[in-house]
Amino acid sequence: MQAIKILMSAYACEPGKGSEPGVGWRWAIETAALNHEVWVITRTNNQAAITAGVALHGKPKNLHFIYYDLPVWAGWWKRGRRGIHLYYLLWQLGAYRCARKLHAAQQFDAVHHITFGVTRHPSFMGRLGIPFIVGPLGGGERAPLRLRKYYSLAGKFNDALRDTVNAVSKYDPWVRQMYAQASHIFMKTPQSLDWLPKSFQHKASCMLEIGVDQRNIAITEKPVLTSRHKSLHVLYVGRFIYWKGMDLGLRAIAKMRANGIPVRITMIGQGPAQEDWQQLIAQFKLGDSVTWIPWMKQPDLLAAYQTFDLLLFPSMHDSSGNVALEAMASGLPVVCLDLGGPAQIVNANCGRVVPVKGLNADQVIDGLATALTEIARNPGIANSLRTGALARVREASWQNVVGQVWGQHGNGYQMAIKSSTPASEYVSA
Repeated sequence: MQAIKILMSAYACEPGKGSEPGVGWRWAIETAALNHEVWVITRTNNQAAITAGVALHGKPKNLHFIYYDLPVWAGWWKRGRRGIHLYYLLWQLGAYRCARKLHAAQQFDAVHHITFGVTRHPSFMGRLGIPFIVGPLGGGERAPLRLRKYYSLAGKFNDALRDTVNAVSKYDPWVRQMYAQASHIFMKTPQSLDWLPKSFQHKASCMLEIGVDQRNIAITEKPVLTSRHKSLHVLYVGRFIYWKGMDLGLRAIAKMRANGIPVRITMIGQGPAQEDWQQLIAQFKLGDSVTWIPWMKQPDLLAAYQTFDLLLFPSMHDSSGNVALEAMASGLPVVCLDLGGPAQIVNANCGRVVPVKGLNADQVIDGLATALTEIARNPGIANSLRTGALARVREASWQNVVGQVWGQHGNGYQMAIKSSTPASEYVSA
């Protein structure tokens, strides 16, 4: 495969982190691992973490970081998140000016906007006039109105506001310009692809942006705890916020208990919805079945996964769902809703995807309870799902994910090669 020169725009990019910072970092190093010459424009604020990561793990010679940030005084806008969107927009404009000068010197074959991976935020890198790859992007996912029944009043307002912002942002001229200039657009989920204005959908496709470090995949399988303790040990990991769906998940646990199914759930995380969930637990008298644990360090969390039977992750509009991949790497089946990124990760061989289309909240709660009960009552099924989880997660290596764009047959690579190869030479090849 011919090596090409790629410029990446990664506002968030830090080693050893999850979410957007981890995505920016992994895409940079994995693209460089494909032997391409990779230059990354990222925030100056990320420099210390990147330097420390490089000192610890080393850095490929074909990977270069360029640091750019707005003046120090502009950081005021981000305090309390009062103006984070304005700050990000101005950073993108400044990063483009930086990229233009860099391109004049380096003559890149392609440019890739990777973080933030949000549908409604613009990038200006398409103005460089070279193949422009956008995404994977998410954010177009939407919680069905029927499933918002048990939201708090604030949750209902926030999701309605999010729906409005998503609808309006389709007509943002800078966002539309980004999609118009894109050579190819990657959306994380079918819901985000549906959000994309129809005039751009012909050059878009779906793929998740997250992957798994193969070193973190469990080598051997452990027997399910149900076979030893006669109780289903369920895990939830994530922020405690309304749209994570645990208002439905905890009701499903209560339904199981009412039906005589022994079950325990451990909640790892923190967030503003904790008080609401605690009140729900008190209402259904689940206190003796729930364990609360604050955030854990990543190594401790990876070890903790293997002490549970399954991950319950009924999120309403997670674009990715990295926690699902982490759990599966430890051989944990996942029960999720047919929404967002988790539904793209989980299948019947490694968990249960509970249908939501046309159903109301109480029907979905029944579906969650049924899925959990099936696993609780059938250790054989549980063991099969653990095997399936390990098999499924091996398909999601970072190498495989990034290769879909910058590997020999990836969209980004093919477009860069076609653009840099004279027509006559390309035909004769």
